[in-house]
Amino acid sequence: MSRPTVIVTESLSEPATEWLAARCELIHARPEELAFTAAQDRAQGLVVRTYTVVDDALLNRLPNLRVVGRAGVGLDNIDLNAAQAHSVKVCSTPDANTQAVVEYILCLLCDALRPRIFLDRPVKRDVWDEIRSDVVGLWQMDELKLGILGLGRIGKRVAEVARAIGFEVIYHDLIEIPTSHRHGATPVDLETLFSDADILSIHVDGRLENRHCVSHPLLSLMRPDAILINTSRGMVIDDGALAAFLRANPGAVALLDVHDPEPFTVENPLLALPNAHLAPHLASRTETAMENMSWVVRDVVAALTPVHSEVTQ
Repeated sequence: MSRPTVIVTESLSEPATEWLAARCELIHARPEELAFTAAQDRAQGLVVRTYTVVDDALLNRLPNLRVVGRAGVGLDNIDLNAAQAHSVKVCSTPDANTQAVVEYILCLLCDALRPRIFLDRPVKRDVWDEIRSDVVGLWQMDELKLGILGLGRIGKRVAEVARAIGFEVIYHDLIEIPTSHRHGATPVDLETLFSDADILSIHVDGRLENRHCVSHPLLSLMRPDAILINTSRGMVIDDGALAAFLRANPGAVALLDVHDPEPFTVENPLLALPNAHLAPHLASRTETAMENMSWVVRDVVAALTPVHSEVTQ
C-alpha cells in the first residue's frame, strides 16, 4: 500500500517531523511554493501552524485532502465551514501551550511591576544607595486587582496562578463558569471588569464578533495607570483606540504579544508610544510547548489510517 502524502507548511519539531516522515510521503512547502503545487493533487494530509490560511481557495487546490492538522491551539486561520464543506477533518492541540502562555504572562507582570537592574561592575556606596533608592516597585501583586477577559483554558490557569501569588481576581466571560472552576475569581460584568482592574489580561477566541471588541467605549473605563496584556488575538483590540488611550494616559501600559496583522507594519499607531510594548508573538515559544503542538501529526496520521477509519465509523 502506498503511503499517504502529507504537506507541512510551517516548522515542526524534529522528533515529530521524523515520526511523520516514517509513515507518510512528507512534503515541506508553503502554498506559494512550486513544491506545494506539485504535490497538491495527491496530498491527503496538511499540517499548518499559525500563518497558513486554510480557506476555501486553498482547499480547492487540494482535491484529495482528508485532514488538516493545526500544530497549535486556536483555529483562527482555518475556515471550519469550508473544511466541513470539503469533508476535511480538522484537528489541533488544545492544551499544548497553556503552561507556556501562563508563564509568559507572569513574566510580563513581573516586568511591569518589579523594576530590576543588574550591575556589571562594583560601584561606590553612594551610587549603590542611589540605585536602590531609584529601583523600587510601586505595588506588590497582593495589593492589586487582576481582571481576566475570558475564563477559558488559559484564563482559568492565569486565575489560579494569580490567586496563589496574592492578586484579587475578577473576570468576565460569555458563559456561566461553575464556582469550582473559577479558582477563586469573581465574575463581574464587562464594564466593571474594565473599570475596576488594575491589570487586565485578555483571553478570548478568534470569532468574528470579537474583532475590535476592546475599543474606545471599554478602554475609556480603564484606570489611567492600568496595565493591559494581550496574548490572545491581535484582532481583539482596536489599535487606534488603544493608541489614543495610551497617549491620554501616559501612566498606563500595554503589553501586546499578538497583533493584527502579523508581523505588524510601520502603520501601526502603537509603535511610537513609549508605554506600548509590542512583542513578536512569543507566549508559546518554549521547547516543550512547541514539541507538544508538533505532535498533532499523530492525529493526522490516525485520520489517514484505514484501521482508524473503520474503528471510528
